[in-house]
Amino acid sequence: MSSATRVNGVKETDAGEQVELPGQKQNGVKEATHTEGGDQVELPKRKQDGVEDGQDTPDREQEELPPQKQKGRKKVVVVGLGMVGVAFIEKLMKLDAKRREYDVIVIGEEPHLAYNRVGLSSFFQHRNVENLYLNPKSWYAGMPEGSLNYHLNTMVTEIHPDMKVVTTSKGDTVPYDYLVLATGSDAVLPRHTPGHDAKGVFVYRTIEDLQKLIEFSASVKGSNGLVVGGGLLGLEAAKAMWDLEEFGSVKLIERNRWVMSRQLDDDAGTMVVEQVRNLGLEVLLSKRVGKINVDDDNAVKGVTFEDGEYMDSRDELARRAGIKCADRGGGIVINPDLSSSNPDIYAIGECASWESQTFGLIAPGIEMADVLAFNLTQAKAHVPRKFKRPDLSTKLKLLGVEVASFGDFFADRDGPKELPTRLRAGKKDGTVKAEDRVRSITDGPPPPPVKALSYKDPFKAVYKKYLFTMDGKYLLGGMMIGDTKDYVKLVPMVKNQKPLEVPPSEFILGSSKGDDENADDLDDDTQICSCHNVTKGDVAKSVKDGTCKSIGDVKSCTKAGTGCGGCMPLVQTIFNTEMKAMGNEVLNHLCPHFAYSRADIFNIVTVKKLKTFSEVMKECGKDSESLGCEGCKPTIGSILASLYNQHVMDKPLHGLQETNDKFLANIQRNGTFSVIPRIAAGEITPDKLIAIGTVAKKYGLYTKITGGQRIDLFGAKKHDLVDIWTALVEAGMESGHAYAKSLRTVKSCVGTTWCRYGIGDSVGMAVRLEERYKSIRSPHKMKGGVSGCVRECAEAQNKESVFDLTFPSSRADANPYYSFGLIATEKGFNIFVGGNGGSKPRHSELLAKDVPPDDVVPILDRYLMFYIRSADKLQRTARWIEQLPKGIQYLREVILEDKLGICAELEKQMNDLVGTFFCEWTEVIKDPERRKAFQQFGNTTEELENVEIIEERGQKRPTNWAKDAPSQDFRGTKWTSLTWQPMIEASAFPDLATGSSQNVKRGDTQLAIFKVKGVYYASQQMCPHKRAFALSDGLIGDDLKSNKLWVSCPYHKRNYSLKGDDAGKCSNDETMNIATFPAEERDDGMVYLKLPPVEELDGVLGTQKWKVKKDESEDYFKKMDQKLKGMKGRKPFGANHLDGGPAKQMTVTAGGDGSIDW
Repeated sequence: MSSATRVNGVKETDAGEQVELPGQKQNGVKEATHTEGGDQVELPKRKQDGVEDGQDTPDREQEELPPQKQKGRKKVVVVGLGMVGVAFIEKLMKLDAKRREYDVIVIGEEPHLAYNRVGLSSFFQHRNVENLYLNPKSWYAGMPEGSLNYHLNTMVTEIHPDMKVVTTSKGDTVPYDYLVLATGSDAVLPRHTPGHDAKGVFVYRTIEDLQKLIEFSASVKGSNGLVVGGGLLGLEAAKAMWDLEEFGSVKLIERNRWVMSRQLDDDAGTMVVEQVRNLGLEVLLSKRVGKINVDDDNAVKGVTFEDGEYMDSRDELARRAGIKCADRGGGIVINPDLSSSNPDIYAIGECASWESQTFGLIAPGIEMADVLAFNLTQAKAHVPRKFKRPDLSTKLKLLGVEVASFGDFFADRDGPKELPTRLRAGKKDGTVKAEDRVRSITDGPPPPPVKALSYKDPFKAVYKKYLFTMDGKYLLGGMMIGDTKDYVKLVPMVKNQKPLEVPPSEFILGSSKGDDENADDLDDDTQICSCHNVTKGDVAKSVKDGTCKSIGDVKSCTKAGTGCGGCMPLVQTIFNTEMKAMGNEVLNHLCPHFAYSRADIFNIVTVKKLKTFSEVMKECGKDSESLGCEGCKPTIGSILASLYNQHVMDKPLHGLQETNDKFLANIQRNGTFSVIPRIAAGEITPDKLIAIGTVAKKYGLYTKITGGQRIDLFGAKKHDLVDIWTALVEAGMESGHAYAKSLRTVKSCVGTTWCRYGIGDSVGMAVRLEERYKSIRSPHKMKGGVSGCVRECAEAQNKESVFDLTFPSSRADANPYYSFGLIATEKGFNIFVGGNGGSKPRHSELLAKDVPPDDVVPILDRYLMFYIRSADKLQRTARWIEQLPKGIQYLREVILEDKLGICAELEKQMNDLVGTFFCEWTEVIKDPERRKAFQQFGNTTEELENVEIIEERGQKRPTNWAKDAPSQDFRGTKWTSLTWQPMIEASAFPDLATGSSQNVKRGDTQLAIFKVKGVYYASQQMCPHKRAFALSDGLIGDDLKSNKLWVSCPYHKRNYSLKGDDAGKCSNDETMNIATFPAEERDDGMVYLKLPPVEELDGVLGTQKWKVKKDESEDYFKKMDQKLKGMKGRKPFGANHLDGGPAKQMTVTAGGDGSIDW
């Protein structure tokens, strides 16, 4: 007879072995030794007066027993080496791997290492206990030296909380800093049942119990086997006895009307009973054992039914130590942090009583182990976790029957334990209407606010019952018999409490099949390029009719991508799709100068350690002498920066940079620049705010809070940049890299720093991530975000990293459009990646869930470096992930599972890269040679304003763009005469493989001069497209085969030819052209240009003539302002609401000593 009840009691094995990890070090780890012949290795003892650990002490009864310290690490003693105990050890060792704060001693009562108690029945087949081990012996031996000692066949008999030691049945004393009780529960028969000690009565709990049952069954072949208890364990025990094939019959006794009453309702339990009976087992329901009948030798001969079983947790050890235990049902009373009434003693698993409940399932115990391990290791950087109502979902195959229950599976019977947050929000707790109170007295309590949807097929033995909220919007729980394949999909629906997207009936009947709609494809009339009003159909047609055979052809024919360039990823996608549909090969070559993709070039540069553009062109380019172009130069510059992080203003690299990187600031439409200092996570001190305000006032800068929680200072003149940076750097700030294809910002909400809802230090995490990844160049700009809880105030799911925002900038939404983003959970952080704003928004996807704070950086290191290494040119993380084979799944395999075996290399590469950080502004401030680049003209210190400045809302800004581009034919201008004029010293043009340039002033005209391979070229400085004076800052490109040379305007990428018959023509916009002029260097060291007289030149190209003025631009808000005029609540800008007078101005001046005076 076997009892499946689990109740109080203690066993001690007389013989066995005790194992301890010895101190020998082999290859950095210790190896476990096995004691032979009954010899025992003693547990480490307390250290007293010079006595070493492990030696006998003079007086075991001494009062002072200080905790043992090893190398400053705290000692955690775990009592119980079961499934929960070893789970805690695994989690603690993993989370403590970096910090190494703890050493662990675990004491197990059984003579075996931790084994799978859930799979106990399989022991009857293989009879080999090691097949059940959760970890092999080598796992214990492979732990770092001193970090883990384990002891078997040893029972802890006493706890001394005041001395922080435990004693064992062998008289050993073990000190602890933290004690974790994972003693589980024990199965014994009720002592009041007559015959409970008879021969042939067994419990079903341990390997030893099974061994005794096996041995006994062989001696009573053909007899009847009886199992008391029809729960999960009872059914397992019945199956075990059936599999022994020693008994003539096996009967199952259950006191309720159906089996598994804790998991199943009447219908489901009854169906299981029918299937169990069909297997040949006899099931007796509503029966209680009152007496075990014995013969004269005290051997079992039958039972008398009546009453009798109960379950107690193993709390006797804690009770003797004065630790609070539950009076009813037993168990050590625990707090939400799993601590007992003694703050240094914790209880986990079946021995713990949480809210007067103990749990016989393994899952709650594992969750307890997870919470405690997290709190001991990660709570310094995160809000401590609390153990909450556990998920009691189970899916089993019992006696060949598929059985599952999930969520709140008795919500219809007992009422829902918890309703989704959105439903609770509308209710006021504690308020009961008078009529409801009367009705509850007369009619009884109202039915639970739950609706059940059931399905029963007696022919296939399938039963399903799903429980929903009254509106059918949320799934609360359910149970399944026979068909449990939907279990894995339904459990997360309950856990996540997300509104259902389908009606409840579809969970049973499935969805109706209708005409599928392909919502992914854009219509042909969808505008994809707003700069030139180009539709998807325009691009597709240009490819289909054979007009365009390359992405360059598409840009030339349709002008798509020749404006701001933001549509290029979408243009590329459409081009690729159409080419593939026509059966043509789509090449992702970097540009016409390279027959390699960006990722290919990155790998070549890495392996061959190439460090200059010339070296890269010689190794990878189609023509080793080529200058490259505006397409490949910035990409090569980014690759070199990602690998070596040299200053982008160094001469070999400067000619590769777009204008923003070239001057370490974002060029604006009037030729001035914006300056954004780094404000990590949006956290800034008042002193730094004052410093920014002081700089803005001094230099007349327009200020704005950005969407990335930073402050942007607009209107900085090129020659003022270095002085502005100096003031900011002296105030403790640094470059924010807003000008670079790199990490821009990591937004954050306030998290636990201030918010009452915060569960994670989002500010602290965001600051650390921004500080780590600042300045690293990448294929495209990256942004991140960290939210302190699921309320998502940091919008961390919205950008390229979960880090462009769709919510106010005070939020930090971590999911929709970020490169990477974090959302704090109780267990750590969820990491989202691959979000994207722009022309084709994309929500980020979950990469990893519940990541401990210590593991966030290694995962992001791998992800970002893999992106930097393998992404295409100007490819955001969103498009990159989409083009990976299997998308996010493949990324998880590479980053989390190390499918390619490169994770260690990725981490090292990122670590080396971030270790090279320097502030690019600071290096310019300290270098006189670099400072020379920051003036408007190379031949004079004079200045010219390129766009008229207007005042708006108390700040100055450039007027809007002119409505129309000039229609003048600059290239065809007929000059009256041309004479050679000295313009600038030749020393201003370094001989660079990428070319060099300068902006010069003659009269009121601005001219651009270029030096390419020793030859000079000159043109007007103004690009006619938007009348921007910027051509000298453009990138130079060539095509040696066709003998073409051009400059690309840095604003909107209009490409103007500089030599030959086509000089002055725009290759990608035939409506545009520029004037060009002969140029040469002479022996006097000057560069001469052949120019018309000054007055004639100014009459055609003068700055005052083409400077954009207010009366030429359009007032976009004129009509709207007329509607809003006089609206209640509006006040004149600069007024205050208190008295309607002008706003009080605080005087802030910069003191002579560098301090700020009020």
